[in-house]
Amino acid sequence: MAEHSMKTTVVGSYPVPTWLSAYPSTPNLRDAAMVILKTQELAGLDVLVDGELSRFDISHPETNGMIEYFIGPMSGITTSISREELAAFRANAGMSFRTQPAGIVQSKIGEGTLNLPGAWQFVKPLTDRPLKFTVTAPYMLAKTLVDEHYNDLQAMSMDIAEVLRRQIAEIDAPVLQVDEANLTGHPEDASWAHEPINHVLSGARGEKGLHLCFGNYGGQSIQGGLWKDLLPFLNALHVDHLILEFARRGYDELAVFNDLREGIALGVGVIDIKDNEVETPEEVARRIETSVKVLGESRIKWVHPDCGFWMLPRTVADRKMAALVAGRDLFEGSRSERLNENDYL
Repeated sequence: MAEHSMKTTVVGSYPVPTWLSAYPSTPNLRDAAMVILKTQELAGLDVLVDGELSRFDISHPETNGMIEYFIGPMSGITTSISREELAAFRANAGMSFRTQPAGIVQSKIGEGTLNLPGAWQFVKPLTDRPLKFTVTAPYMLAKTLVDEHYNDLQAMSMDIAEVLRRQIAEIDAPVLQVDEANLTGHPEDASWAHEPINHVLSGARGEKGLHLCFGNYGGQSIQGGLWKDLLPFLNALHVDHLILEFARRGYDELAVFNDLREGIALGVGVIDIKDNEVETPEEVARRIETSVKVLGESRIKWVHPDCGFWMLPRTVADRKMAALVAGRDLFEGSRSERLNENDYL
């Protein structure tokens, strides 16, 4: 497979095959993971992910396992929720898109029965292509809880971070990605939210990435905000690259990232996952070209969808992945032709 200076990947989730939902079993789960990995291979993606099928639960609530998969097994948290606790959660700002909390924190949070290394070992043998492993950020996980123990969001986030750090330290994924979709709407916490994320990333054995978006629930953006408000937070991160949402929001904010510190590569969203219309390769190439004109090719090392695919039909997700790769290749081909022409000037 050819090496590209600008790599393609997906953020994480993929539509659950209907046959897996109809006949959920461990063998069918393995088959579905292989189908999803092979689909990405055939699309030509450079770094693959299991579609987050490790989180699959036929009765999962609301957010495709992004929260409950991590929170449910942890010790110190109960998922039995009283009406009073439910009311307390609904009074909190920033979680109105959820009907109930992920759990109630009653004592110090620990690993419990969470087994992320087991999930990694399930998918690792299914492909020989580079893989990434994704985890939800400790800040976002903490925001979904009713806290009856810490009375301190930062302290609770750090204990969740320690659980995640210990688990991913045993995962030898080429890329480890932390996903945060709540901080974008709450920049008031950005002065400290990098600390638990950095703590998680300190356990990573491969390349370290952070995905930030403004939410994807029912095809809606959950958070409002601006990238400029998060730039100090981004500059404090111990990451190799960022995976950021742009296709849906537009590219007017790109210039903000001229002040991103050296050493952090930028991933630019060029596929809109909140729209069933499939981008053309030419459209993807133009979005990449726009980004490069503002920030330079040396800064932009990844192109990808804005967020996960789990709410799209499979046929749409598959065509969007193919368009992503074709658009990247078209951009690189056009770039190479222009450079060659300049050699003769």
